[in-house]
Formats: sequence, structure tokens, C-alpha cells
Amino acid sequence: MLIYLKLLATMAFWGGTFIAGRMLAGVVPPFSAAFLRFAVAGLLLMLLLYRYEGRFPRFNRRELGAVLLLGLTGVVGYNLAFFKGLETVSAGRAGLIIALNPVGIALVSALFDGEPLRPIKSLGILLSVVGAMLVISDGQLALLFSKMTEGELVLLGCVLCWSLYSVIGRRVMGTLTPLAAVTGSAVIGALMLAPLALAQGVVPAALGYGTKAWCGLLYLAALGTVVAFFWYYQSIREIGAVRAGVFINFVPLFALLFGFLLLGEPLTAGLVKGGVLVILGAWITNNNGLRPKFSS
Repeated sequence: MLIYLKLLATMAFWGGTFIAGRMLAGVVPPFSAAFLRFAVAGLLLMLLLYRYEGRFPRFNRRELGAVLLLGLTGVVGYNLAFFKGLETVSAGRAGLIIALNPVGIALVSALFDGEPLRPIKSLGILLSVVGAMLVISDGQLALLFSKMTEGELVLLGCVLCWSLYSVIGRRVMGTLTPLAAVTGSAVIGALMLAPLALAQGVVPAALGYGTKAWCGLLYLAALGTVVAFFWYYQSIREIGAVRAGVFINFVPLFALLFGFLLLGEPLTAGLVKGGVLVILGAWITNNNGLRPKFSS
């Protein structure tokens, strides 16, 4: 029972990252926000890695190349799109767009790994895409392209980056532990982001960030990254990837709920209808249409 509570808390932490991202919008530039998040998270992850595995891994050439790609896609690319998109897109809407991740993973896996797209998985993809179109158009599909904003297009970049990160990560997990892979990608991603953040003047600007901004950054680093990833992979080890993966569909629900409660974001009919389709389609895609079993 404890592991399921940890999983639910993890999804709440990830849902809360959209709120934190909106809080930082207009205060901390995207390069600086991404760098500070992973500079802090990288340090905490290294301490956690040493605590649980007793050493830092020595990557061979193949592993180093994979971890570099993980840092480039899952840290640099994803977070720049995440913070840039949240400058103009509401937290709940952003959460529903990024709920397309399982769909993106399925498509990238089919393209690069040759995984077949079975009919039930194809149905899930179709439902999610239609749902995302409803979310973006606010229920008016005929006005989809006129209503689509730059921020929403940028957030679709998050889906692409996370899909690539997931497929690359699946390949490297054969030789690296999940904690080692996440730590390596976080540290390398922070190093990649450092010159971009320095060019934005992150050092002098950071001294002027208020308490609200620093609370948002520390939340993203500690709870949204370190604790969430550690508990998620702990859950995968105990109950398996499929059963743990089902819980990811709670992330956009928490984003919608927190956006409504904490930021006063409206819940429109188009957002709710599209959200239902996105989450249903993502669940079908992620689980091949099978009903998950929650007994261990």
C-alpha cells in the first residue's frame, strides 16, 4: 500500500511542476530556470546515488554517449520547451498537452525500434490526438490552427524530447541503474545549460529573485525531480513498469486541479472534454488496452 501512496504523491509532485513553472514565468528566463533546477537537482541526485549505490559510475564510451543524449533531450530540450511554453500557456492546459507523452513514446518506438503499432494502441493514439486538438482549440476544432499559440507549439516539443529521452533511456538501462542514468543526465544537462544561463546573466539576476521564485525552483529541483524520480523508479522495481506507468495519467489531472485551486485557471468544457480523451487515449496506448492489475 505504501508504494501506491508514493506513486500517487509522485504524480502530484509532477503535476505541481506546471504550477511552479507558471510561477516562474516572466520572473526567471527559461535558460536560467532550467539550469538552476538541474544544478540543484544534480547535486542532490549525486548525494542520493552515493548513499544508495556507494559510488559514482564510470561510464564507458557507449554509456557516456547515451547519457549525453539523455541530458540533451530530457534535460536541455524538454526543460527549455517546458519553461518557454509555460510563459503563455496555463498550467492545466500545458499538463494536458504533455499528457501526450505515451503517444509520442509509442510513435518514436515504432519509428526507431520497430515496435508494432497494434490496432488498440493506434486507437489510443487517435483518441489522444483528437483530445489534444480539442484542448488546444478549446473545443472548436474548426478553429484549431487559428487558436493554436506559439506556447502550445513549443510544449509539443516537450513531448518529442521526452519521447526520445524515454526510448534512449530504455536502451541504456541494460547497463546502468535508473538512478545512475537520471543522475548522469541531470548533471550533464546542467553543464550544457550553464553557458546559456550565464549568457542570460543568471548569477547577478539570481540574487534578486524573490522568495516565491526560489520556492518554485527548489520545488522543481527537490520534489519535482529528485524525490519524484527516485520514488517512481523505486515503484517500478517493486510493482513493475506497466503498473507504475498507469499512474502517469494522474499527472494532468493534478495539473488541472492545482491550476484551478492555486492559480484560478478556468475549467472550460473544451478543456475537460479534450482532457478526458487525452488521458483515456494515453492510458490505452500505455497499456495496450489491457486492464491493469493492482495486486502484487
